[in-house]
Amino acid sequence: MIIRDRYAPSPTGLQHVGGIRTALFNCLFARSRGGKFILRLEDTDRTRFGECYVQNIYDSFAWLGIKWDEGPDAGGPFAPYVQSERTALYKKYAGELLKSGNAYYCFCSSERLDKIRQEREASHSSETGYDRLCRNIPAEEAGKRAEAGEPCTIRLKIPLNETTVFFDHQLGDIEWKNDDINPDPVLLKSDGFPTYHLANVVDDHLMEISHVMRAMEWLPSAPLHVIMYNSFGWKTPEFCHLPMVMGQDGKKLSKRHGATSIDEFRRQGYLSEALLNYVALLGASYEEGKEIYTLEEMEQRFSLDKLNKAPAVFDYKKLEWFNGQYIRMKSDEELASLCLPFAIEAGFFGAQGREPAPKQRDIFTAAMPLIRERLTFLNEAAEKIAYLFNEPAIPGAEEFIPKKSTLEQAVELLKLGKDLVVSLAQAPDDEKAEAFIKAEAEKKGVKLGDLMMPLRVAITGARVSPPLFGSLRILGPEESLRRVQRAILACSS
Repeated sequence: MIIRDRYAPSPTGLQHVGGIRTALFNCLFARSRGGKFILRLEDTDRTRFGECYVQNIYDSFAWLGIKWDEGPDAGGPFAPYVQSERTALYKKYAGELLKSGNAYYCFCSSERLDKIRQEREASHSSETGYDRLCRNIPAEEAGKRAEAGEPCTIRLKIPLNETTVFFDHQLGDIEWKNDDINPDPVLLKSDGFPTYHLANVVDDHLMEISHVMRAMEWLPSAPLHVIMYNSFGWKTPEFCHLPMVMGQDGKKLSKRHGATSIDEFRRQGYLSEALLNYVALLGASYEEGKEIYTLEEMEQRFSLDKLNKAPAVFDYKKLEWFNGQYIRMKSDEELASLCLPFAIEAGFFGAQGREPAPKQRDIFTAAMPLIRERLTFLNEAAEKIAYLFNEPAIPGAEEFIPKKSTLEQAVELLKLGKDLVVSLAQAPDDEKAEAFIKAEAEKKGVKLGDLMMPLRVAITGARVSPPLFGSLRILGPEESLRRVQRAILACSS
């Protein structure tokens, strides 16, 4: 079998975790079996459609590094891949269902349908959906009314008192009573646009989709779609309904749990590889004892047999761990390139959006080894190394005082540090700098920690900061000495 699967988003909102996982699993499955992964835009919901959402699809997947073999921008043998450009096809196939007696014209107004719904609600009726009033209008009469221009829709004729059976790779054999399916749903609306169900089935058939892999919430649509395939006399694709993605409270993942759109994760400083890796593990396993995978490794290992039946729980702390792991893997240059846009956007180099000068860029890159182990998000970098670009405010004198010491002792430690800071800033690496200051502390009979703490505050403006020795090297001997002298003056006055 030639594997062809697809991701078919509706451009009515931003791309989010659930949709991205569906797309990723489809892509991985196609790649694992040497098949084709297709993007199709299901834009028939014109009331909520937005071009910005189309662009968001392209931007999100470009950032994540997921590519399709066929699609609106890539082309392919089954173009067009945008449903609003395929309306003639849907009218044609809706007409075929009319001819075969598997569909019928419905002339009910929206007012009548609203009235039925209101009456049922008032009487607490268990009935739902359409009452099939137009189902028994003779086909010839209905055809004449439609040709005369009477407003109408086309509805699918659901076989009554039957059971629809199909197989799902996750759930096994499924039997669904037709009486529990939405009664005779609309296939073609009065404006000539198809509903999701008609367009979805027609496109999947014409594009030779072999597997439909989608979220579990679409399971109730499956028996309806199977009926449509049977009505057309077409082969039904294989289904695989993926487990839901839940928050830690057991409810479907939503904004109340935190970021869910890909744009939000990007703005918050997540790496695309980290998000992709974590999402790939939501409801799937690949290899025992391994968590970090490249996209290529996931493509090689993905299997429908390794999908979990239980809902996946989205753990933001675990995602943060993944993000940190991927940050640690980056070279200084790569990490600086990833962090710089956040610093520029925040106005770190002057006005918002201002690019760094060459010297500033060099300092920014040189500082990456100091903060790599301390970063969880890319947007944290600028704040952590701000003291390297702008002299920090001198904190209160108490911040310079080591435990069980006095201000006078802190000043003496700063004076000792002043005599050492030039040599420390000129040391070629941390190892030599540490050996030097240890030796000097022993000579003077002071604790190494007591000596370094006020020196750190003088240089960085805080007790907790990135590594001191690397900071001194970046600032250089002159600036480092000047900051210590400033601190001595402030603490002595």
